[in-house]
Amino acid sequence: MDHRPLGRTGLSVSAIGLGCMGMSEFYGASDDAQSLETLEAALAAGITLFDTADMYGTGHNETLLGRFLKGKRDRVVLATKFGNVRGPNGERLGINGSPEYVRTACDASLKRLGIETIDLYYQHRVDPKTPIEDTVGAMSRLVEAGKVRFLGLSECSVATLRRAAAVHPIAAVQTEYSLWTRDPEAEMLAVCGELGASFVAYSPLGRAFLTGAVTSVDDLATDDFRRNNPRFQGEAFTQNRRLADALAAFAAARNVTAAQIALAWLLNKQPGVIPIPGTRRIKYVQENAAAVAIRLSAAELAELDALFPPSAVAGTRYPEPVMANLNI
Repeated sequence: MDHRPLGRTGLSVSAIGLGCMGMSEFYGASDDAQSLETLEAALAAGITLFDTADMYGTGHNETLLGRFLKGKRDRVVLATKFGNVRGPNGERLGINGSPEYVRTACDASLKRLGIETIDLYYQHRVDPKTPIEDTVGAMSRLVEAGKVRFLGLSECSVATLRRAAAVHPIAAVQTEYSLWTRDPEAEMLAVCGELGASFVAYSPLGRAFLTGAVTSVDDLATDDFRRNNPRFQGEAFTQNRRLADALAAFAAARNVTAAQIALAWLLNKQPGVIPIPGTRRIKYVQENAAAVAIRLSAAELAELDALFPPSAVAGTRYPEPVMANLNI
């Protein structure tokens, strides 16, 4: 496994991490025993960065990771997030970045995870009601208290990132980035480089669409949130399927999978990017980890760029109400 620096922290992490969200919610039914086996397989494959959040499964995902961490805490870089508030039955209660909530959320996460210190603590979504300086100020006090090592922001704008970094160093910015979501290339990647923040790319496989696994919306469980994702619906699905087919052909000609090419594109194109594909299956975590060994030439990268111009992708990456909550 290759490694990449986590910002300017002095800490290195695996070049590919593991997104754990789907082990608790959003992609249909999951199985804790299978998930724990997959987490173990990820660690065995050299993956050291594991990403969760307090809202995934309304705390279930952190509790699951807490079980996994027992006896191996020193081998894992654990990232979690706060800010998306949910009630005990999973109901969405909005975004909270108030200093009081920052402290409360961190303590609750530490308890669920069964650890003393979170390695990387993200604000999951920016609270429009709370100045970012106040939120990051409260997060920095968690660092002073030894509850958190490094700070991150998720789905923030460049302006917000600059304001946050003026309060405390930001080790990582996490936003969706893949062949079919290339928004960070406009400005964010350069600013992260300028400020010394790693860029952590979530959904680097387009929520499995780029793998070719989703041939119809009927492939998805009835409670799979992708059924409501604009890119998975109607004519957008048909148009985007043509892109996935082109990626599959590119990969087949090189005797690798479409998922591996999508990850290799990120790794070869952007040395400061750390993709965190999510999976619940050992087979796919091993397949994803193997993508670090794939080297793409400048011509191959250019070919993939041309196959996936932003204008060719149909549909927004979230439904409109969710897009409205992004600080972009």
